Amino acid sequence: MHSPFTNQAFFYTMPTPRQILAALLPQLRVAAAYARQLQPQIRTLPAKEAGSNWFAAALTDADLAVQNLVEVTLLATFPQLRFYGEERDRSYNTSYFRAPDLGPAGDPLVTLDPIDGTQFYIDGHANYQIVLSVLNWDDCEAALAVSPARNCYYYALRGESAFWGSLDADLASCHPLPCDRPEPAIFLGWEMGKLAPALQAKYRLIDVATSYSSQVQIPNFNGILSGELAGAVLPAANFIDGVALTFLAREAGCTATLLDGSPLPPLHAHPNFQLPGVLVAASASVHRDLRAAVQQAG
Repeated sequence: MHSPFTNQAFFYTMPTPRQILAALLPQLRVAAAYARQLQPQIRTLPAKEAGSNWFAAALTDADLAVQNLVEVTLLATFPQLRFYGEERDRSYNTSYFRAPDLGPAGDPLVTLDPIDGTQFYIDGHANYQIVLSVLNWDDCEAALAVSPARNCYYYALRGESAFWGSLDADLASCHPLPCDRPEPAIFLGWEMGKLAPALQAKYRLIDVATSYSSQVQIPNFNGILSGELAGAVLPAANFIDGVALTFLAREAGCTATLLDGSPLPPLHAHPNFQLPGVLVAASASVHRDLRAAVQQAG
């Protein structure tokens, strides 16, 4: 497949999305082993921000260490790339990257959520992950989500479907990722519990604001990839995690739209690094149910 990334007034030729994933995968394996080994003793840090969403504000030493490893690898291997990591305000490497934002078409931005689901990680659950994506001006070009506790990862390249494999497998050895036989469960993101009345008769609901337990694991949004979820409703999709996971689901054959059913907008239309509310569904019928629930909730 022809890459949209070419040398555009940069000293270095831009790597393809596949080259970026392949170069980072060995270091992501190291990061996964580190996160898995340290989880029982990990030290939490002061929350990133005040507010009602305590779930998204969790922070640990692992978040910082994993990001540092990826940053060092990128700067050593592809110093011409743009990079935005969730913990950039706490990183010593931030100033060494060429830029932290979306560039023009063909000038890729690598994003990283070093520990997606930090609260799950703190509480000893298995469904945290490391999420990395390659973003172009309009959409994702590639995404990779590593699940350390489950010893597997998922990846997708734009227009080439989505795949999964064990952590020791290379990209070419992974298997196609289907989303055609999910559990009848729906994930409701923060403040999306208002949709429950229209869905609870047909689906098991996981409302993260009310269902979360430090003792009993619940599916995270990544359950859309593992078959634990038939759909998800997000109040917003951050570029570093929600957009990347939605892209993986789309490439696996799932439907993804805004809450009103309209197509996802180009990334450059949202310079705040966040798309508005998103529906992700494993089938057209599930998507209709989610749309109806949004309409009923007003």
